[in-house]
Amino acid sequence: MESEDTKKIQEMKTDLNLLLECLKYQMDNPFSQKEALVTIHSICQQNSNAGVYFREIGGLMFIRNLAKSSEHSMVKEAALYTLGAVAEQNVYCQQTLCTSELFEDLTWFLSNNDSNTNLKRMSVYVILVLVSNNRTGQTLVRETGCITVLTQLFRTVLSKYELNLSDKNVFQSYQLWSSVCSTLCVCVNNPQNDENQMLCCSLFPYANDWLINCITPEVIRPVCSFIGLTLANNTFVQKYFISVGGLDVLSQVLVQLESDSHKTVSSAKLAVVVTKTVDACIADNPTFGVILSKYQIVSKLLTLLLHESLDSGEKFSIILTLGHCTEDCEENQYDLFKNNGLPLMIQALTESQSEELNKAATFVLHNCKKITEKLCLSLGEYSFDENEKQLEDINMKEKNLEEYWKKAKEILHRIEQLEREGNEEKIQREKYKDNVSSMNINIQNTLKHLHGDSIGRGPEAEDKDKSQSRKLPSCKSHGILTTACTNDHQMKTLLKSTNPVDACYRESGQNKTLYKANSSYSQNLHERTNFEKNSVSQSSDHVFKPPIPVVKNRKQELPVTDPFTLCSDIINKEVISFLATDSHSKMLKYRCSGCIAVGKSLNSRNFSKLLHSCPYQCDRHKVIVEAEDRYKSELRKSLICNKKILLTPRRRRQLSSESTTSGGIILEPFGKTVSVR
Repeated sequence: MESEDTKKIQEMKTDLNLLLECLKYQMDNPFSQKEALVTIHSICQQNSNAGVYFREIGGLMFIRNLAKSSEHSMVKEAALYTLGAVAEQNVYCQQTLCTSELFEDLTWFLSNNDSNTNLKRMSVYVILVLVSNNRTGQTLVRETGCITVLTQLFRTVLSKYELNLSDKNVFQSYQLWSSVCSTLCVCVNNPQNDENQMLCCSLFPYANDWLINCITPEVIRPVCSFIGLTLANNTFVQKYFISVGGLDVLSQVLVQLESDSHKTVSSAKLAVVVTKTVDACIADNPTFGVILSKYQIVSKLLTLLLHESLDSGEKFSIILTLGHCTEDCEENQYDLFKNNGLPLMIQALTESQSEELNKAATFVLHNCKKITEKLCLSLGEYSFDENEKQLEDINMKEKNLEEYWKKAKEILHRIEQLEREGNEEKIQREKYKDNVSSMNINIQNTLKHLHGDSIGRGPEAEDKDKSQSRKLPSCKSHGILTTACTNDHQMKTLLKSTNPVDACYRESGQNKTLYKANSSYSQNLHERTNFEKNSVSQSSDHVFKPPIPVVKNRKQELPVTDPFTLCSDIINKEVISFLATDSHSKMLKYRCSGCIAVGKSLNSRNFSKLLHSCPYQCDRHKVIVEAEDRYKSELRKSLICNKKILLTPRRRRQLSSESTTSGGIILEPFGKTVSVR
């Protein structure tokens, strides 16, 4: 592969050497020289290194001298075209050719009356390439007087405003004039050159004449580009352009193009070009926006903004121009309100995904916020520097003007309110997410702990459970806090002494004992709440309230895989803490069943059904229901995976023997419950 590349490079060098020799020895044959120059141009276009090698062997200097000394116009044109192409392709060739001698030769070609149009076009092309992105070239084009010749060509190349491009001579002249406009643009900008801008501003009156007399894309685009780049970031040139009526001319052209945009898409595109030029005029001088109010430019821009053919970049240019128009001009701000501009800005802000366009729309809204506050405070005293009679006429014609102000204020207030609500909702969601995740982690840890204890238990633990359950009714309460702590300690002890399968349903005798103990405790707690509400609210978080078993038929009891019974203490804590708050009465207006059923007897079973059947759940109970469903799904998966190891054959025989002697419930594998008679 490397050998092939080396071979191609060597062939390229050989071709360039032969072509250069052909140029030297074919001085009397202009056709051969032209063909050799065209071939050199083709080789340099295909390989960027070819221009560097051609410069090293002295080819560029020879072609430059050939363009100056040749008596044949076709050779001069081909030589200049080749120089421009090589310089455009390689920056080192551009620097080599960027000399005052070459600029002087090009100036002579342009000012010589014997030079034909094509030779002048090639000369302008070389100037364009040498000046583009080159401050040295911008300086040389001014010092050699070349820019003065270019400005003269701008004035004189096209003598008539009516362009008949079907005519060959007119078309060639137009191409030269368009090339001159492009060359002047690179002379004043990229990089910006203040001195060249000052020289080119003398062409503004001629540019205004072209805009007024020939509103066509062939003229509007190059003239607007020249004006916009000459004005850019130069307040002095901007003031001069406005002083010669340039902004008025642009406004008139924009109004006409906007009216034509309803008929043709090209007029809408052309109106955007003029809009960019207007924006360049007032960007650094927003006070000049008052000139635009005479032509109602803001309303025209708002209408243009609704055109379907415009892309996001073009809409951005229009909105940015609106921002500069309304930045320091109350008349334009009034026009924006009157023509329903605020909803359009808000729509653009919400629908667009372009960051630049959103910033421009925010800029417009910020400008209008000041006058909105002013109008809301003193609508009757506001005046646009008009007498009272004119203001009364405006109020008669615009009867709903006050509604616009109120609507604008409501929109701004609504935006701020939505932002605040969005931030509060985000914070609330994060809190709920943290609470749910912490509850999930606690239940998972509890299940792991219970599962670990169940594996290491022996037969002795069963007896320990029975003894502890018998001791449970003897616990007495001497205070709310003492009772809560004692009950909490007993529940922890009970949980540690049970395996995961027996955690919810024990033998019938134990279930009755546990139910009686908890019933007596709940009754005692309910009696004390009538006198010590504050104490109950502080200690209710420690109360363990197991679900009340409803035993109609042992064969119809719920399977042990019900995860909600395992987390009933957490759900009941949430319900008790909710009922203890002072603000629960305020939530009744949302008609949440969990909030309304305050006086009813609730437990983990009927409360779950109540919440699931409620179509108007509040945020708190909605989180509880979602947590329950999520726990069910996770625990169901874990229990299904562990069912095979919960009961080994040995453990099954032990349970069978115990149930035969004492009577009770035998838990079969796969979650089946069988009663023993």
